[in-house]
Amino acid sequence: MTIEPPAPGEPRRPHGPRDPGDAWVVAPTGEKYWGRFGAAGLLALDPERGVLLQHRVSWSHFGGTWALPGGARHEGESARDGALRESGEEAGVPVDAVRARFESVLDLGIWSYSTLVADVTTPFAPVISDPESVALEWVAVDRVTQLPLHPGFAASWPALRTALDARPAIVVDVANVMGSVPDGWWKDRAGAATRLVTKTSRLVERGVDADLLGLSATRWFPRVIAVLEGQAKAAEPPAPALEVRRAPGEGDDEIVAAVRDLAGAFAPVVVVTGDRELSARVEALGATVRGASWLLDQLS
Repeated sequence: MTIEPPAPGEPRRPHGPRDPGDAWVVAPTGEKYWGRFGAAGLLALDPERGVLLQHRVSWSHFGGTWALPGGARHEGESARDGALRESGEEAGVPVDAVRARFESVLDLGIWSYSTLVADVTTPFAPVISDPESVALEWVAVDRVTQLPLHPGFAASWPALRTALDARPAIVVDVANVMGSVPDGWWKDRAGAATRLVTKTSRLVERGVDADLLGLSATRWFPRVIAVLEGQAKAAEPPAPALEVRRAPGEGDDEIVAAVRDLAGAFAPVVVVTGDRELSARVEALGATVRGASWLLDQLS
């Protein structure tokens, strides 16, 4: 593998000097991949308008084709951050207008490309903000293959399209999971609940391995609901990445209500509990049950 600097005619960033990551990675066989530290792109999905695609200018690599807004990652930058930064620079995508759903990674060893799939939560108008784009358009999902696609995007689209049908959610029976950890929860239930929900929130932020959810792609960012009951309701976890519900009565009833709320819009729905009676109730609603260790192993 060699690193090849950009050619003199290649565009710089809209503002500021070129980043060290803006270089070609050249494989021993001669193939060239853009991004010294890998590359990332955003597939923004709007429920009404479809997916946001970029029509590449003719002089660019595979010019004239359609692909995702994206580009080279910076050194030390996560794929998720790189995809959001690049889509903001190239298409004016506001970071707070999308919510990450999953990440799919193509890893070639010498180079990787990560696709971040995110749902549009606040409609926005894309803006061409660099010379690499001829147009930016919302394209209906069923119309994507009718366009001349960038070869890399064309190869990844079938798997991405299939994964778009999944929208996972996790409901955590905090009392049950908390009770399986001998950390003094019987003395301070609110404190133990705070610790558990805080750790779970961090897991949501970094993502859940696809295999653990029985899904394709690489990593998912599911919706997570943590249900508190009894003395644990006094917990005040700093958990912006997930939803905390404080049961007005029995925690089991609140968990069942949460599963009902998710039904239809989310699938699969995973309930984390070791309670047999509760397991039977949520499985009757179509949820899948995982024991406390399923979650705790991911938090360790």
